[in-house]
Amino acid sequence: MTASPALSAERLSKRYGSRTAVDAVSLQLTRGAIHGLLGPNGAGKTTMLRMLLGLVRPDAGTVQVDGAVLGQDVPRGRRGVAGFVDAPSFYPYLTASRNLELLSAWDGAASHARVEELLDLVGLAGRAQSKVRGFSTGMRQRLGLAAALISDPAVIIVDEPTSGLDPAGVRDVHALLLAMAASGRTVLLSSHDLDEVERLCTDVTVLRHGSVVYSGGIQALRAQTGRRMWRLQTSDNDQALLLDHPHVVIEPGAGGALQVAASQSDFDDLLLALAARRVVVRELSREELSFETLYFQLTGDSLPSAAEEPAWP
Repeated sequence: MTASPALSAERLSKRYGSRTAVDAVSLQLTRGAIHGLLGPNGAGKTTMLRMLLGLVRPDAGTVQVDGAVLGQDVPRGRRGVAGFVDAPSFYPYLTASRNLELLSAWDGAASHARVEELLDLVGLAGRAQSKVRGFSTGMRQRLGLAAALISDPAVIIVDEPTSGLDPAGVRDVHALLLAMAASGRTVLLSSHDLDEVERLCTDVTVLRHGSVVYSGGIQALRAQTGRRMWRLQTSDNDQALLLDHPHVVIEPGAGGALQVAASQSDFDDLLLALAARRVVVRELSREELSFETLYFQLTGDSLPSAAEEPAWP
């Protein structure tokens, strides 16, 4: 028997005037998992997150959290899902502790001990009595995670949770998100950091122009793409780059080699074309298609070549 999803969104849609921000998007979040929500700017991620949190009313579709329909069973829905979109906001003239106490009282779960526990959990115990106006972006992100946990929700929604954090802070937040999932909570992570998503998530949903272009496992995406990645070094890389093949992407890669993305049959055709031009293959190895490459293929963006990457001053 398949367990019911922690959160289920069915055909959510939202329009702003003549613009469709989200178009019939469905989403199911598995209990105890970290699910990534991705897409370029303008894809509809922010609107989607706000509808899932009950901050924006959808024009069509429903959201259920543990069987409670947001908008119809508001108290249960609010207890079931919490988080922040864009960046968490607090009263700047109040301390971290007092901000959480006010949120806790509003949520009907006021407890000074709980506030202290959460501040310690996110690494802010030493700044509990500091006013938030003096907090860095990373510290506000940590406080946002603590605020999301106050009501002990089943589903946590976080938007760019490691923005502004140093490497040690990123490590700590990742550990916290993994611990949440291990304890049975469900995490929906929206991030532009593709390495972060690949490291933490097993499943992702990718939006483009308000619609879903992929939803499922990262490994399943690799399997279904039909394309592979090769590292290729030839006797004349410049001539190889000039080859025109509609189903092969050839770009400059690291160490003077070429990076080639193609299906097996198209790659075979490329090697024959090189041989016909008396271009010798000197090195050849197959590599796993990166998640970054898969993402850019789904969203229709091109992966910047080495020649386009900015040089360090």
